Amino acid sequence: MFPPFKEDAALKICKLLSRALDLGLLELRAVDSSRSATERTLGGIMLGALVVSENNTDGKKCHALVTVSGTTRAVFKRGCDTPLKEILPSDFPEDWGLVCGIKIVAPIVSASKIDQALLQNDKAIHELTKEIAVATDSEKIRRLKTERTALTDQSLAKVFELYSFHCADKKMRSLKTICAERNLQTLPPTGTGECCAPKLLNYAFASSLQPLSLCEAYYQKGQELKPRSPCDERCGIVLPSMLGLELLYRDDHIAVINKPSGLLSIPGRGIEKLDSVTTRLKRLFPACIEQPSVHRLDMETSGLMVLAFTKEAHRILSRQFMEGQVSKKYTALLDGVLAKKGIAQEGCMELYFRLDVDNRPHQIWDSVYGKKAVTSWRILNVERYTAPDLSVRNVTRVEFVPHTGRTHQLRLASADSHGFATPIIGDTLYGKCTPGERLMLHACHLEFIHPATNEAMVFESKVPF
Repeated sequence: MFPPFKEDAALKICKLLSRALDLGLLELRAVDSSRSATERTLGGIMLGALVVSENNTDGKKCHALVTVSGTTRAVFKRGCDTPLKEILPSDFPEDWGLVCGIKIVAPIVSASKIDQALLQNDKAIHELTKEIAVATDSEKIRRLKTERTALTDQSLAKVFELYSFHCADKKMRSLKTICAERNLQTLPPTGTGECCAPKLLNYAFASSLQPLSLCEAYYQKGQELKPRSPCDERCGIVLPSMLGLELLYRDDHIAVINKPSGLLSIPGRGIEKLDSVTTRLKRLFPACIEQPSVHRLDMETSGLMVLAFTKEAHRILSRQFMEGQVSKKYTALLDGVLAKKGIAQEGCMELYFRLDVDNRPHQIWDSVYGKKAVTSWRILNVERYTAPDLSVRNVTRVEFVPHTGRTHQLRLASADSHGFATPIIGDTLYGKCTPGERLMLHACHLEFIHPATNEAMVFESKVPF
């Protein structure tokens, strides 16, 4: 996944730690755990550093946090028998320039607690492994492996129940809750929550510290330190929930995010509508301009959004949207079969809508006073859809390309009688939405010119339905 914060300052801290390990000033040693021997044989390890501020506007009073990946190795000072909790300036040569201490962040869940969670099934799993090794009958081997997998999954589930994370919104979320939010149908990978980034951010958010710079780097003694982005497999599950946003790209000028369904693009009126993409972005990046949004997605719509960190970037991007220079594509599931209505495989429609002043925020057809909405479409597929109540029906998957930016443009193109007269599934305004259902509309493609570099920026987002 894309690094959520700048890396430069944190990379310098990682290099200091790496240098100290190479010179033997600090040591990585195994802590007491039944898993230590296995992890120790891997040799290399991920180092992580996070530079934070106590002041979330001007970046003063900065501190550094460091950690290592996993739960079975810790940082020791040479000649000491207990893991270090803080690296002091006196631990390094004076010419290294360390002027304040570096906090060493411990694992979110200790190795001993993980061992305890694994203990119940550990013996049975080892016995099954021995049986599999000597078995010759293929059916017996299959049965034994199935039994072992069930016990292993049970043990992993117990480990994952131990994990909860402090998040940017000052709430705590369990790993189970995070997986449910991301609609994971299986257990997350082993080691989820043990990477450097979740540990460091968990500590920062628990301590009301503002992240400024984050870096992870692969360390192997005697080799060049290699920075790496947070991993997709594990961090890609946890970090979006911890941060409140799935950041696909970020630099000094812009951010591109993948908005979930159910989140406002900008705050509404009232405290209950304060939570939004822009609110969350400004919480992570306090130096951001007051109004970073240059376009919006309906609350129920998911997908790609670009936001601006600076006034100049906002001005340039806003002009691109107004002049139709931004390319957008959406995927939708429509509640019916369009071909049965004689609708062509692809085409372009021109409709006219205005606000229904007696039924806000609905839009209604008005050929006289309505604003023109131009939309291209392409039918992708007819497929079977299973609703939350387990009923099954035929639906049509459609790709939309809006050439204008009218309110509810694609929802109206689908539902209105002047369009397809076939609403998008889960549309609370122009169709119907059963309990547990979402609007099946996703912004899957976004293309624009970078406001500072003039580079063509192209982003794709996997459709979640």
